[in-house]
Amino acid sequence: MSTFEIICGILLMIAGFFLIFVVLLQEGKDNGLSGAIQGGSAESFLNTGGNRTRDARLKRATTFFAITFFTLVIITNIFAIATKK
Repeated sequence: MSTFEIICGILLMIAGFFLIFVVLLQEGKDNGLSGAIQGGSAESFLNTGGNRTRDARLKRATTFFAITFFTLVIITNIFAIATKK
């Protein structure tokens, strides 16, 4: 293994860890069975403004880490194929 492959592997593990962490921080969109019984959302109007900004930041972070992860995977594979020839 070359130094570049080791560095890419470490970066892949870090990006994968942060991607999992950010996805787990997000809340689900549906209310499940309790939402079906109650017929709506249990959140008040005052509580929804803060959740939107937090959810928007988490969504942007998820997009960033997903793009970073898949870009690193593609770069690592292209480099591995190029060095085998």
